[in-house]
Amino acid sequence: MKRLSIFILCCIIFSSCSSGGGGSDDPTPTNNTAPSVPILNYPTNNLVCINNAIKFEWGAATDAQNDAVTYQLEIATDNVFTQNLNSTVNSGLTKQISLEKGKLYYWRVKATDSKNASSSFSAINTFYTEGEGVVNHLPFAPSLVTPVLNSNQTKGTITLSWTAVDADAADVLKYDVYFGTANSPTEKVASDLTLKTFDVNASNAANYYWKVVVKDGKGGTTIGQVWNFKAN
Repeated sequence: MKRLSIFILCCIIFSSCSSGGGGSDDPTPTNNTAPSVPILNYPTNNLVCINNAIKFEWGAATDAQNDAVTYQLEIATDNVFTQNLNSTVNSGLTKQISLEKGKLYYWRVKATDSKNASSSFSAINTFYTEGEGVVNHLPFAPSLVTPVLNSNQTKGTITLSWTAVDADAADVLKYDVYFGTANSPTEKVASDLTLKTFDVNASNAANYYWKVVVKDGKGGTTIGQVWNFKAN
């Protein structure tokens, strides 16, 4: 009987200790925080990109809970990212994208962790993709037609004529003519001719010199050699 009483008393004490105000052994859950804002590396702000296949690069975001992080890359032709928007999600820190040439673009990146907490978007960088290069060929040097080189001509009106061609068949060639008794002539007697002929006045008995400058209208200029004739 005495043993039964001791057993009952121990059960009461144990029960009292177990149901006391002790705390739970479960760890307190931590609040999830968003990753840090990524830093843009390339293309840098206001860059002119020669190649329109561009490799975008940004710095890694940090996450306090060490969650896996993905990155949303946005590229657009306006700074509010509504025009021609290109948006991709990447697990890495680079992404190569081909864009149109000759356009101004804006780009930004934000980070999102595996619990869908997102950072703000990064600062916005602008860049320009250079347009198609225009290859312009210089005109070929003009060729003499008349008067024949070193020939004797009768004083008076002399018709100068020449030929000229350009590898760019669509170019419209124009000509400046220099004429006089100095070798080489410095007096421009005709500008922007479209015909390959021009009349000059060789009224004195003398040696005359002339040359033709060919222009293609795209900044291409070729100076011809000096030709001469003698007026008697």
